[in-house]
Amino acid sequence: MSEVEEKSESECTFASLGLSPDIMQAVQKAGYENPTPIQAQTIPMLLSGKNLLGTAQTGTGKTAAFTLPLLSRLDFEGKNPSMLVLTPTRELAIQVSEAIQKYSAFMKDFHVVPVYGGQDMGVQLRALKRKVQVVVATPGRLIDHLERKTIDLSGIQALVLDEADEMLDMGFQDDVEYILEATPESAQRALFSATMPTAVQRMVAEYLGEYETIRIAGKTATVEKTRQRYLPVRQEHKMEALTRVLENEEFEGMLIFVRTKQATAEVAERLEARGFDAVPLSGDLAQSLRERTLNRLKDGKIDIVVATDVAARGLDVDRITHVLNYDIPYDTESYVHRIGRTGRAGREGNAILFVTPRENRLLAMIEKETRQKIEKMNLPTGEQISNKRVAKFKEEITKTVHERSDLKEFRDLIEGLALEQAMDVADIAAALAYMSQEEQPLFPKMEPLEASAPAKGRERRERDEGSRDRFGERGERGERRGRRDRDRGASGGSFSDLEPPEAGMERYYLGVGRMDNVSPRDIVGAIANEADLESKYIGHIKLFEKFSTVDLPESMPEDVLRILRKMTIKNRPSKIRLMTDEPPPRNEGESWGRKKDFGKTERRDGGSRKPFRGDDQPPRRTRRFGRH
Repeated sequence: MSEVEEKSESECTFASLGLSPDIMQAVQKAGYENPTPIQAQTIPMLLSGKNLLGTAQTGTGKTAAFTLPLLSRLDFEGKNPSMLVLTPTRELAIQVSEAIQKYSAFMKDFHVVPVYGGQDMGVQLRALKRKVQVVVATPGRLIDHLERKTIDLSGIQALVLDEADEMLDMGFQDDVEYILEATPESAQRALFSATMPTAVQRMVAEYLGEYETIRIAGKTATVEKTRQRYLPVRQEHKMEALTRVLENEEFEGMLIFVRTKQATAEVAERLEARGFDAVPLSGDLAQSLRERTLNRLKDGKIDIVVATDVAARGLDVDRITHVLNYDIPYDTESYVHRIGRTGRAGREGNAILFVTPRENRLLAMIEKETRQKIEKMNLPTGEQISNKRVAKFKEEITKTVHERSDLKEFRDLIEGLALEQAMDVADIAAALAYMSQEEQPLFPKMEPLEASAPAKGRERRERDEGSRDRFGERGERGERRGRRDRDRGASGGSFSDLEPPEAGMERYYLGVGRMDNVSPRDIVGAIANEADLESKYIGHIKLFEKFSTVDLPESMPEDVLRILRKMTIKNRPSKIRLMTDEPPPRNEGESWGRKKDFGKTERRDGGSRKPFRGDDQPPRRTRRFGRH
């Protein structure tokens, strides 16, 4: 294995890279002249037939980096597909297939077929009946085709794993290995990943063979061209703050991130009630509706989309000028991926982050890990909003006067009214302006929103109640008691042999256990699907006879907890509660004080648990092909 580091500048052109004439013609038609750093380094390596490990964020041009050289060098004359690209989500599969179709425009009788969950199988079967040169697939649906024998991988000459870390994080490790083992060992392989977790490193070691490494763009590279700002705001003021920001910011397209599928609909509905054209985008939408939403965003028919992390993966729309984090993400990687949706294709982007008082530590973590200071912004004032509304009002009047040629009857009406009532025309115009702005006042009286503290009386009450909710009593003494509660059961016994939650995590009680035939996978699936919480945020799980425990991120938002409280696992109510609360009654579970019950905690990467989050169909298999 050798390694190539990113050059500070690349002055090469596509013409100097050795691409085939057909591909160069497509590149020139697209208007490309100079390759991005990852393209300049990847293209020569893949053209020479080498295997490649590329560490690169989204938005660095990696689709062209692997597509252009492979289309140039592979032999596509066989009866079966010659090239396979695996992606974690259907959106990315569609985008990659569209890019390949564009770059292969001058290759005769060339067909690319995307296969992904959520699309009618019949549509894909009909597309696969003709000769197909390239398949772009999500893992679950590809395995469906392998089992149906409707896709034959025996002729694959090159395999690309795009966003491998996302694929494994979404629970597709077994499926990806299933596919890798079904692919000829002689096939050229390229793996791209924004990060290198242990699971990806293991896969590289086992399946990539001899390879070259390219590292492009650290965590901060994706966000350097994006202006980042944060707004301190209390949870109950978020919608009002969002409304003011939307009115005050000049944006073309905006992507608003929330944590849960339920929140996408709630926020979009509340925005629509306030006069904004906003639509939700979540994993619950049928694929046809998801594609229609993205196309409407691309075409400028809608300007605001409210989405979850999973639903927005792979989303690449140039007209997104702003990303607004309505709910702060739990980790830096998600933050970088989110704001990478803006500032595409060399354009400047804008990222705004709402931060509640309890989330200041998450803000500090993001600043530390991205090594960038996020600029504090002030909430738009009533005067600023008024100026925006008045300017828009004047613009609309001016446009109507200049563009409409049929205003004579209206002019006669106003002049006649002025004569009849002996009124000044300016007074009539003022009255019309007043009447037209009743739903959205031109001179709104907006109260200042407290960013960090509520009114004093409520502040004391919320502080007291919040402390008791979490620790049982106030202050440091209560916190110490809360820690002791994590180490003591209802009967006063010790939990000394149960490892405490990891830093940043809290332990929750669930009222289901082994007697309910519940497995760790059932718990992960329920939490991930109900709260749209990615599996990487779900920590240790421990099963007992009549109950279970699960570690979740500290300071879980109340809207997420409300969803989890209604959650069922194997058709039984979850009864989820923080373990720092009063223990459940004995008839809900075993005695909490027995040491034998709290043995070694089952780790989240244990073999018995396989998360099934994501937009693709859930992995269903644990078997693998035999070695080829």
